[in-house]
Parts: sequence; C-alpha cells; structure tokens
Amino acid sequence: MEKIKIILAGPRGKMGMEALKLIKETEHFELVAAIDRKNGGKMISEIDGLPAYDAPIYEDVDLCFQEIQADVLVDLTTPEIGRKHTEAAIKYGIRPVVGTTGFNEVELLELAKTAEQKGIGVIIAPNFAIGAVLMMKFAQMASKYFPDIEIIEQHHDQKLDAPSGTAIKTAELISKVRQQKDQGHPNEKETITGARGSKINGMHIHSVRLPGLVAHQEVLFGGNGQLLTIRHDSLHRSSFMSGVKLAVEAIMKIDILVYGLENIIE
Repeated sequence: MEKIKIILAGPRGKMGMEALKLIKETEHFELVAAIDRKNGGKMISEIDGLPAYDAPIYEDVDLCFQEIQADVLVDLTTPEIGRKHTEAAIKYGIRPVVGTTGFNEVELLELAKTAEQKGIGVIIAPNFAIGAVLMMKFAQMASKYFPDIEIIEQHHDQKLDAPSGTAIKTAELISKVRQQKDQGHPNEKETITGARGSKINGMHIHSVRLPGLVAHQEVLFGGNGQLLTIRHDSLHRSSFMSGVKLAVEAIMKIDILVYGLENIIE
C-alpha cells in the first residue's frame, strides 16, 4: 500500500503525542512534518519526550504547506487554530482531518463550499473514539421511542469549549428523527441562571469540567416508569486513535466535507 504522507499539527499535546505513536505504528503512514507554535526549524527528534522522527517542525503554516509535499493534515490543536489550519490546508490542496471542535454552522457551510470547489476531502470529527460515535448513533435510534432526553458531558478542565462538540453533534443527530419538544414543566424557572444547562431543540445539555476526567458522555432517556442511559467513557486519549486512523484512510477517497465519523463508518 502506498504511504500516506501526513503533517501533524499539535505534536506536543496529549492527543498529538498519541497521534505520533499511531503514525509510527502504522506501516502505510509517514510523518513528513509537524506544525507547532514553537520549536520552528527543529526536528521532532530534537524535542524531549517525542519519538525520534527526522521530520521538520514549522511555526509558519503557509511555509510548511509550501515546502512540504503531503497528502493529509491531522490537526489536534485548539478550535481557533484548527479553523485557520483547515482553511490553509484546503488552499494548498492538503486534505484536513480535524479533531478540534468549536466550528459553528456557518463556518462548516463555508468550509464545505470551499472543499467542494477545490474537490478535496475534509473530515471534521467532534469525537474520534469509535465507541463515542456508536453512542451517538444508538442515542439517535433510541430518541424515536424516548423523546424526553438530557445530555451530560464530562471533560478535563483544560477543555476550551462548552458544551462539547460531541454533545452538540449528538443533539443534532437526535433532532433529525425527534420532533421538537420543550421538556419539563411549562412553568419551570431557574432560581440560579444556568442550573438547567443549555438547550438545543428542547433537550438540555449539561457540561462538567474537572481534573481527572478525559472525555465522557451519557444520554439520559426518560419514559413512563423507566430510564434508559447510553454512556461512553474515554479513559485514555489512545481511545481516539482508531478513529484518527480510519479518518486518514477514508479522506483519501472523498472529495467533500464530512462532519462526524458516523458518516464514514459502516
């Protein structure tokens, strides 16, 4: 199999370090460069704690894309930086696999339009854990029969966006098959603002941020005399790598924007 040449953005982050291990362990993946906010001009092998890759590090995204021939950008940075990297990658004909969340509907539509014009694949995944994707799909199935739903998502305390992209994506998937419904008592009143969390199409979403957590979500379905809970827990960031591998392989075969791994798993 021909090697897929990869540029990794965010190599020093916890997700980035797991991605470096994935690339090294995958025979048909090749790391050709990394993008980092510092260490420009050095090699990956020169950074303490990183694998011995003879791949250059760039701080200037445009310069990286101009000088390095690559097939795929894997971006595991932050929402704001991830958006900039995605736009630049499309411009230079490099296929972005993006694991950062925080893209709004307008931004996704604009990126989808640009990707279609360029004829280049883009995959943006709120969650790369296959189990989390299945959790979302199962929740969508259950919502046809249990329309009263609340979502509780829990993440580490360094996460920048709330609610999580996974929670938003879950609510969007459910909304495709569930009729609009405002839940709870019609005269319900928050005595402390935010006590009931945020709301999407009548569903409440609650965000928890604590040290010790990684990424966790449960979807609660209430019915007469019963409660159904669908839950997924990522206990280590290695749980996301099976989805990263799947996305890198799949993006070579598509020429449109795909939002969510549920659209590429069988």
